[in-house]
Amino acid sequence: MMLADVVVQTLHGNIGVGLVGCGAAIGIGLAGFGAALATGRNPGAFGKIFTTAILAMALAEGLAMLVFFVLTNK
Repeated sequence: MMLADVVVQTLHGNIGVGLVGCGAAIGIGLAGFGAALATGRNPGAFGKIFTTAILAMALAEGLAMLVFFVLTNK
């Protein structure tokens, strides 16, 4: 019975970390896609678009790292 509890707790933690990684990857991909699309429509605004996209990507990855540390330290 003890082994089953350990396996279930480990499995739930791994699934959560995997979902967080997928969510961060999707968020970063969407930010990059939006930046490329916006730059294609208005090349003159590249600097502002690039800054906003980098900020969005950093926030998505930072949130993923935060959740990863919270889930692994249970």
